[in-house]
Amino acid sequence: MLWVDDVRATIDYYVSVLGFDEANYSEDPQWGVVEKHFVQIMFSKPNANVTYSGPQFTGSLYLRTDDADAWWGYLKDRATIVYPIEDFSYGMREFAIKDCNGYILQFGEDIQP
Repeated sequence: MLWVDDVRATIDYYVSVLGFDEANYSEDPQWGVVEKHFVQIMFSKPNANVTYSGPQFTGSLYLRTDDADAWWGYLKDRATIVYPIEDFSYGMREFAIKDCNGYILQFGEDIQP
């Protein structure tokens, strides 16, 4: 569950830019789900019992794929790039983008033999 300022705008971004499908959305309370293949991501506005000062996350969401190059080709001109596609010594080919809330999404493919 990722807290966001605007659930509707976030779902629209994930659908139009990242190619996810909208799975659920509720205006009151603001909450929604997007999905693609076997991945589901939930978004909500935090409830009144939580101190909230905007989207925050001290890491990234890592999405494993069988074709990082295809994702790179699809997203490189549509999203804010954190780092371009690269092969890493730990056996992954990956890149990272920021979503419309500033959350970092990494896309990685295992390239070990």
